[in-house]
Amino acid sequence: MWFSLSHMFRKRQTMMYPEEKPDLGPEFRGRPVLVAENGKERCVACGLCARACPPFAISMQAGPDEDERKERGPEVFEIDMLRCIFCGYCEEVCPEEAIVMSPYYDFNFQARENAKFGKDKLVKDKAELQGRLDFLQARRNANYGDVYNFEESNNIHTYRNRDSQ
Repeated sequence: MWFSLSHMFRKRQTMMYPEEKPDLGPEFRGRPVLVAENGKERCVACGLCARACPPFAISMQAGPDEDERKERGPEVFEIDMLRCIFCGYCEEVCPEEAIVMSPYYDFNFQARENAKFGKDKLVKDKAELQGRLDFLQARRNANYGDVYNFEESNNIHTYRNRDSQ
């Protein structure tokens, strides 16, 4: 009885949802999106995200890329949002940090065909996702450069690392 009475006079924590959106931290895993830098997605079409996806929600097709900095890119990249379980495996295996879990969670579909998100709906600018990218950077193994033999000149195998050279 005492517990109920003590909570009865507290300030209410009700949020009027459609009008007020909750402030979600960078650790929140919403729908996966592709990161774009300078208007071009980072993806090199390695296919690791599609292989790691447990419900097979990701499908992609690689093709030649016009950009001279990478050999290929995704011609077709689709995620079936009805199949996606928001596990984050695609984000963990991506060597380029090209696919990350975003803060976007509010979407609905009138038909099953609308649930397949192509590159037109998936590509988001890096500035929009900077909070999540910083969160992933902080979660990386801090001992990687200190304990293991590590030279920066040997780590230029990814598209992301070529920018620092």
